[in-house]
Amino acid sequence: MRLQVDRRQAVLRRYAREPVRRPRPAPSAVLISLLAISGCGWLGSSSTSKPTEACPSTVILRPLANTAVFGPAPERRPDNVAFYGLLSEADAKCVYSGDTMRLVLDVVVVAERGPAAKADSADFQYFVAVTGPDQAILSKRPFPVRIVFDTPQKRSGITDHIEEAIPLGGRQGTDLNIIVGFQQSPEVVDFYKKFRGR
Repeated sequence: MRLQVDRRQAVLRRYAREPVRRPRPAPSAVLISLLAISGCGWLGSSSTSKPTEACPSTVILRPLANTAVFGPAPERRPDNVAFYGLLSEADAKCVYSGDTMRLVLDVVVVAERGPAAKADSADFQYFVAVTGPDQAILSKRPFPVRIVFDTPQKRSGITDHIEEAIPLGGRQGTDLNIIVGFQQSPEVVDFYKKFRGR
């Protein structure tokens, strides 16, 4: 993303997506590791790293938190949905350096097979927008994602990791807002007006 009012380039790095499910270590192993680290004094602050600071408010827009991909039939009804999409979480961390905010954003995108699903993967597109205190859109960028299913599972998901350097242009980072939502076509908007609850 790049603030349109500032002509400096924003630096964007996007990393390989991670599956939503991750193996968790046993609680006892975590506790032993934490005790060992704290005993050795490894948790002390480093003089070269700056701590994470307050981020702009991050919101998934509820009307745009869900989407649908339709099957081959012309009707846009629940029985012709191939996949449903859900924006489940958006977790932001920020570090400030001078007049730039480094934003690290993890977005969890979940897909569910619908009655018309034939393929083992679903393609969605969501956006991340930055708005000012007056809600004017300063920047908006789309992000395509593909979610692969291991047959015959009904749900699958990914964590999409984005890093962004945002020039603040004299603003406070906490005066901005980060908005996340699916990029929806008119037929999807119409579908959700007629068929709610998915």
